[in-house]
Amino acid sequence: MKSLAVFEAIVRATKNVGEPHLSEAHVSVHPFDERNIHPDISKVSLKLFDNGHYSHATFEAFKLIDNRVKKLSGVKDTGFSLMMTAFDPKTPRIQLNELQSMSDTDEQLGFRHVFAGAMSGIRNPRGHDNEIDRPDTVDLCLDHLSVASVLLRTLENRKLPLP
Repeated sequence: MKSLAVFEAIVRATKNVGEPHLSEAHVSVHPFDERNIHPDISKVSLKLFDNGHYSHATFEAFKLIDNRVKKLSGVKDTGFSLMMTAFDPKTPRIQLNELQSMSDTDEQLGFRHVFAGAMSGIRNPRGHDNEIDRPDTVDLCLDHLSVASVLLRTLENRKLPLP
């Protein structure tokens, strides 16, 4: 029986030969790096995130988007109304593509609603509720910051106004 126990111990010890140790695999990889969070969002949200203020980190990221759209579009509104005006496919203040085909128009219209919906569904509750009343989890915060990153990159790749 003792030889079986020794054999089992050897097999278990060699199971992960060549694999990095668990501690080595997780060293120095921040969740922002894993999720490819936009660098501008990192500037406003990283410290809040690292200190566990997930709702506030999310709010600051979407406030950044709101301000960026306001500046690019020249529209003096905010939130849902700002997005609906700025990305209107008929008279866009921010044009995401050539608007030459039905697909182009669908993309403009779709992102209009994504931007507007993100302001209403993600930013606004965190702007009106106390963090203690709306305690976001780390995973929810990272999901929201990923959405915000997509929106910022979409703005950066716009057709008009020129970057």
